[in-house]
Amino acid sequence: MRLSTKAQYAVRAMVSLNLNSDGAPMTIKDISAREGISLTYLEQLFVKLRRGKIVKSVRGPGGGYVLGRPAAQIQVDQIIDSVEETLVPVSCMQEDGSCACTDQCITHTVWQGLGEKIRAFLSSITLEDLTRDAQERLGVRKVN
Repeated sequence: MRLSTKAQYAVRAMVSLNLNSDGAPMTIKDISAREGISLTYLEQLFVKLRRGKIVKSVRGPGGGYVLGRPAAQIQVDQIIDSVEETLVPVSCMQEDGSCACTDQCITHTVWQGLGEKIRAFLSSITLEDLTRDAQERLGVRKVN
């Protein structure tokens, strides 16, 4: 299974925002430059992240985006849900976990279980966890 580019970029952008902003608004242009992600693509993602209340926009000089709530309260699955339509592991599965086939397939329980495990794993990781990991890898100390 492979997550979409939308999901990957949204998570990367959120880690970059939390890691580099020190709580101050950060522009999408800065995130784009740091992460090597198209500015236009990031703008589309941040509209969805704002609708999902993952980020807040700050207008005016020195404006940009800030986290919508503390990083410890933002789970990875919430970021992905904000930019994706679904987190199901196979195409024949509905968003609610039911089988889209005319007759329930005999392997449905495998895919349903996989979907539940993926969701549980992603919901167990917070933006704070990912930021801490990035700080350790980069040798960066963030003062809270």
